This record gives sequence, C-alpha cells and structure tokens, in this order.
Amino acid sequence: MKNILLIMPYGSVGGMERLAKTFYDNYKSQGYDVKAVKIIGLENDIINFGQDEYILSNIDFSGLSPLQRTLFYFKIPFLLKRIIKKNKIDISIAFGDMANCFSAITGTNEKKIASFHAVKSIEFKNNAGISKFFKWSIHNTYKKFDKVVAISHAIKKDLIENCGYSFSNLQVIYNPHDSATIIEKSKDVFSENEKKYVEKDFIVFLGRLSVQKAPWHLIKAFSLIKDDFPDLRLLMIGDGDARVEKFTEELVEHLKLQNRVVFLGRRTNPYKYLKKARCLALSSLYEGTPNVIVEAMILNVPIITTNCTDGISEMVIHQIKQKEKEFLITDAGVITEDILNSNKAMLPLDFEIKQKDSRYAKALKYVLDIDNNNKFRNNDKTNMLKKYNIKDVLKDYLA
Repeated sequence: MKNILLIMPYGSVGGMERLAKTFYDNYKSQGYDVKAVKIIGLENDIINFGQDEYILSNIDFSGLSPLQRTLFYFKIPFLLKRIIKKNKIDISIAFGDMANCFSAITGTNEKKIASFHAVKSIEFKNNAGISKFFKWSIHNTYKKFDKVVAISHAIKKDLIENCGYSFSNLQVIYNPHDSATIIEKSKDVFSENEKKYVEKDFIVFLGRLSVQKAPWHLIKAFSLIKDDFPDLRLLMIGDGDARVEKFTEELVEHLKLQNRVVFLGRRTNPYKYLKKARCLALSSLYEGTPNVIVEAMILNVPIITTNCTDGISEMVIHQIKQKEKEFLITDAGVITEDILNSNKAMLPLDFEIKQKDSRYAKALKYVLDIDNNNKFRNNDKTNMLKKYNIKDVLKDYLA
C-alpha cells in the first residue's frame, strides 16, 4: 500500500483544509499510510491530523518580519524534502498555490499531484512578491507534476487562456464530498452556549473572512432586508484577514447591526449550523468551486451566491428554473450578478451601500421567502451531486 503526503497552507476552516481532511480520513480508511503537512500550524487550528501531522511554522506569515518570511520561504522545500524522505512517500498531493509551488521544487521523486482551487488570473492581479512567484511557477515549475488538478472546467479554461498554462498534465477533477459524514455531523447537538445563536432563524456565511469572499457585500444587503425579517440573524462563521475582520466589524457598527450580525469565528463543526440555516449566503468576488455550496446541497439548504466564477454554474445549474432581471433561479438556489467590476479584488474605500448591494438584497429576500425556501429544499439535487462522489474522485486523483 502506498504512502501518501498531503500538503496544505493552513489548518483553518477554509475549503482546502476541509478537503485535505476528507482526503486524509478516506485514504486512511482504505489502508494507506497518510501524513499531512501544514505550512502554517496554529494553536486554534480546526483541522488537525494528530500524530500524522507536520507543522513547518507555528507563527503565521503576519507575525514574521519581511526577512524572516523570505528565509522561511527558502526553507520550505528543504523541510518538505526531509519529511518526504523520512516517510518514504510514494505520492504527494498539494492543495493550492503555496503548497503546489514548494512541492514542485523539493527535488524528490514521488508521484507529484498539484491542485488549483480558484481563478488564477484574478488572484494574479495582486503584484505582491509571493504572488509573482506563483505566477512565475505557472510557466516553469508545474511541468514537474505528474498531474495538476483544476477543480472546475472554468478554472482549467482560465489557466490556459488567461495564465498561459502550457503543460499537458492539467485535468479537471471536482472536489470530493463525504455526504454521509457531512449529514451525520450536521446532527450534532448544540451546546448550551451555542443555543443562543440558533434559537431564531439565521442566514449563515461560512468561509474565510478575506477580500476574495467580500463579506461586506452580504452585510450591506442584509441591512436592507432586516426590517422585513425582524427575527432573522446573520451568522458569520470563519476568521481570516485582520484587515477584513476590522472592516466588517466597523461596517456592522456603522449600520447598527450589532444585535443582528454575529461573528462566531472558527467552529469545529460548521455543518450543524449550516443544516439549521434558512440559507447559505456567498458574496465572493471570485472563487473556484466553493466546497460549502456542495455541502449546502447535501444538507438541502438553499443557496444564494454571486456569479463569482463560471464554475458556479457547473455546480448549481442542472436546469435553470427561471430568469429574473437581476438573478437566476436554479434547483439549488439563486445566482446573482458578478460583482468584481474592476478585475482586482480589494477592500471598499467606504461603507456606502451601492446598487449591486441592493440587487443582492432583492435576491436574498427571494431566497428567504418561505414558499421559495421550501421549494429549494425539496428540489432533487441528485444529478448535481454525482460528480462529487468521494470514491470516484479519490480514485481519479491516484490514477
């Protein structure tokens, strides 16, 4: 049986980290010897791998000086090489740019698999040093991989047409989802302390608080419908960029929503919140194929999402039920407009509510309507979920 190494940037509540844990649990159950590397491992990590875990740094990048960060970047491939050799790794699977790029330059001979989880041409608008390295790697180091996975056809198309990806090792494999485990976890009981958050109806946002996710767009839209749903709350699950956390908290205060918007931070089991939510709301500027959308479909929770990538249509459209002027109605929920107008993701300059926030609010109100909400829950999503079958996907990765 093969020895597998999973390489990821963090151990937070993000989609890539949850995905890595799914790989770990299922490959272990099949008898593989699986180890996991977190480039950054922190005390409050949600995703953990026990004795099979390696951490390259317990200090986040934000806690390192520019010189320390640069030196750490140079050390990463050597640290990975040591782990690969020590554990006689046969196959390594990397999740996302950072893990991909450093995996490519270890100089080791195991079967190497990389994966892309977002639309790169938008991310590369950021000219930070590490982003330049990731962009350079697209043309130089990815040839070292036996297989490079794009998690949607939209991402593959973007890599080829907009990023100049030219190697023949690129293929589309959708993210796997362990439906049985997600359903089982969604049944967990809320603690006494948690019950106060879910005693009334709520919308849930689940993911990193990052510029990419644009949580301010959702908060502004919620402020426009709050009087129509006086008992409704917005629960924000996840943490992330300190700048985004600060901006969204100040926005909530500015809009006087302190009693209606709750920042819950990381949660070890987000599925029980998702299952009980009136809907899942995403307001991202760009995405790949957000895992949380599939998780919501598995739990029959209605979805509202921006059209943040062509990959969204791959996920939630089996059949378009209806076209409104400002949004699409599908089997799983509603798709609103693409809000990345400048092609560069950035924090807003102010708290002004704009037309796109109002249009999102209109779509959100549609999803929350009790009759519409029930229809979304009762629609059959079997055909949409087939491509995420965990056994097939895990097999395709190693093929």
